[in-house]
Amino acid sequence: MTRILIADDHDIMRHGIRELLETQPGWQVCGEASTGHQAVELATKLKPDVAILDIGMPELNGLEAARQIKKAVPRTEVLIFTMHETDQLVRDVLAAGALGYVLKSDAASHLITAVQALSQHKPFFSANVSVTVLDGFLKSQAGSEEPESAAARLTPREREIVQLLAEGKSNKEVAETLGLSVKTAETHRATIMRKLELKSIADLVRYAVRNNIVEP
Repeated sequence: MTRILIADDHDIMRHGIRELLETQPGWQVCGEASTGHQAVELATKLKPDVAILDIGMPELNGLEAARQIKKAVPRTEVLIFTMHETDQLVRDVLAAGALGYVLKSDAASHLITAVQALSQHKPFFSANVSVTVLDGFLKSQAGSEEPESAAARLTPREREIVQLLAEGKSNKEVAETLGLSVKTAETHRATIMRKLELKSIADLVRYAVRNNIVEP
């Protein structure tokens, strides 16, 4: 039995993925989540073989959820499912510990093959993404300078706070969401702004969009 967790904030997308996957003999969707936090909680509890994560979930995006799932349940392989395709995003996905990356436009033709590969702990990337990965590798081999990613600049907690702030939450709402004091949330916010050399929340929102922490 291959047990699969699906996380996407759109009900129709989750249901469509579920119907597609459960046509396969021996495959079971053991859980569904609509946020990144729910995905981490369910993965930790259910320990699925494969977790399919939408990258653009609220409060905790797919990249952060992937990092936390791989830390909590190393045997669970993560497949990132997204509409976006950039060299930097692919590197961020790999850095988060995900073993697969499929574009939503390729779901019908690639998703089943991708889950088959990941269930055997083998990587899978959509064809276009594979080219992106190769191009990035060749650039790095040539010694070109690549911009530092959000993953390298911020701690996991700081990335969570960036996402919440970029989604329009106040310091108090950030504190309530993460179980922090307001003072601690304010301290984190000041540290983030200093680290990233940002002057305003508008700058922070642009940074979050540019680094795939939130979707535009």
